[in-house]
Amino acid sequence: MKIAVLSAFHPLRGGVAQFNANLVEELGREHRVRAFNFSRQYPDFLFPGKTQYVGKDDTARGVEAEAVLDTANPCNWPKAARCIREWGPDVLLLRYWMPYFAPSLGTVSRKMAPGCKVVAIADNILPHEPHWFDKPLTRYFLAGLDGCVTLCDEVGRDVAALRKNLPCCTLSHPAFSQFGEKRDRAEALATLGIPEGGRKLLFFGLIRAYKGLDILLRAFDSLPEEYHLIIAGEPYGPFDEYQALIDANRGKGRIHLFPHYIPDGQVRDFFSCADLVVLPYRSATQSGVGATCCQFGVPLVVTDTGGLRHTVGEKGIGLVVDKPEPEDICAGILRFFGEPGLRERCLQALAQEKEQLSWKGFCNRLTAFVESL
Repeated sequence: MKIAVLSAFHPLRGGVAQFNANLVEELGREHRVRAFNFSRQYPDFLFPGKTQYVGKDDTARGVEAEAVLDTANPCNWPKAARCIREWGPDVLLLRYWMPYFAPSLGTVSRKMAPGCKVVAIADNILPHEPHWFDKPLTRYFLAGLDGCVTLCDEVGRDVAALRKNLPCCTLSHPAFSQFGEKRDRAEALATLGIPEGGRKLLFFGLIRAYKGLDILLRAFDSLPEEYHLIIAGEPYGPFDEYQALIDANRGKGRIHLFPHYIPDGQVRDFFSCADLVVLPYRSATQSGVGATCCQFGVPLVVTDTGGLRHTVGEKGIGLVVDKPEPEDICAGILRFFGEPGLRERCLQALAQEKEQLSWKGFCNRLTAFVESL
């Protein structure tokens, strides 16, 4: 098949671009694949972080991609579609994770040749921080698709609620492979300037309100002195609330803060340090952080929201607590370290899950779904 992939690619940064690089590389082993990038992903005033692009020292994997789509300029959308259509793909794959992209991607999808199948890979269908326009925009996007792949069943149900009878399948997020091998723990700690000893908890990823870092900080206040908390990720919004919680925390001397975007070359240091990753999310669908845990063999404690019970609890790679409350998070952490044999069972399940979450398997199932449409 000739497969066009339209989404974010290097030099744009972040988990979506990382996913896409792996996807294109694996699909390219058996198919003709061409990557089409955003010439502008977001207008700067809409982007909550410091930059949309990788730094000069970032080792993020890049693939050759032609920048064609300015998502903020409707006059560009027909031109972008024409550029893709002229290549003559059998399939156009679109990544979708927020309604902002619905107008541009929905327009491009409607301008493909009649024989071209248009399929979305959807991280989310409705955002964690909702707005009144989310559903109408997403309906417009879904109406231009021939099929949709979701990364958890909850997103599949969102698809069905907005467009009945759209062919849809769920495929688990593959384990990232671009971050390198796990490092010696002592070396990783030294690199990050974190003291040895104690139990290391890791909160990793963009810091947004729905991810519940404030909940974890309140839980950490109740944990014994042997625990350390590593916070690694760029804040999307003010950090003042979190800093106040850190300053007032009884364990503030054991909180190690890295409040910036973590480039690919540094990711393995954080996961090589961690005994446990904690995701105290108020809402979620699935998590790319969970896929990274599978790569590095780090168990998780997560809240019972979205697809996390299935991807973490049912697969045995960590614990699921009932509510995004400090008491529940604290109890889950203490149980993980206190229940005999639990850590070993989680590590065994992580090793098995890593084997299952290969990019080859994901792409084989993806192309089989496309061929069924």
